[in-house]
Amino acid sequence: MGERKVLNKYYPPDFDPSIIPKRKRPKNEQIKVRMMLPMSVRCNTCGEYLYKGKKFNSRKETVSDMDYLGIKIFRFYMKCTRCSAEFTIRTDPQNADYVCEGGASRNFEPWRENQRQLDEAVAKRTAEEDGDAMRALENRTKDSKMELDILDALDEIRMMNARNAHLDTEDLIQERYKEIEDHESFLEAEDEKLVATMFKDPTRVVRRIDDDEEPSTSRLASAPKFGQVSLVEPSPASSLVEPSP
Repeated sequence: MGERKVLNKYYPPDFDPSIIPKRKRPKNEQIKVRMMLPMSVRCNTCGEYLYKGKKFNSRKETVSDMDYLGIKIFRFYMKCTRCSAEFTIRTDPQNADYVCEGGASRNFEPWRENQRQLDEAVAKRTAEEDGDAMRALENRTKDSKMELDILDALDEIRMMNARNAHLDTEDLIQERYKEIEDHESFLEAEDEKLVATMFKDPTRVVRRIDDDEEPSTSRLASAPKFGQVSLVEPSPASSLVEPSP
């Protein structure tokens, strides 16, 4: 069994490789290769989504009528995993990407759209500056101003980081406690001011009933409800309690 796995073959001394017949291959021969899908696509026949990285047994061929700066372009034929419909993709050396030719449509990718818009803006600016010195000067001035703004923002961030690097946790806690105490003191002062404002009139006194005194019917009828205070004019016969200011 060992002779089936040998790596070296015996070549006789009179072996001449030039007499071996060469098999002619067509110029655009298709080769079976196993590859992964380089992008997410959707089948136009059944609507199945095929995710990026899915493995396929595809057929590869060289596109004879297309190239980019002498770089060959390859086309791949694949089949949908659900309906077995064939779709094709090809390489795009100019953009270092792939192009979906037919049978499927590429899913929307926002980063590719952003890059496309950026490229269009750069091309538009280049076209505007071509032959227009004033426009080129204005664009350079805007770029310089933007760079200065970015540098100022970076300096401010560095200063904030340097200031925060020297902060102590205990100092922050003590400062927070001090803010809470100041707020409580302010609330107490406001309450005292409100009480002083309500009872600043000395003629308004509260008449309190003695324990041994029986309230009359009229007094019960005119008695305040629970939670209310009866304010009456001062009388010499009744016990008056004047509130403290």
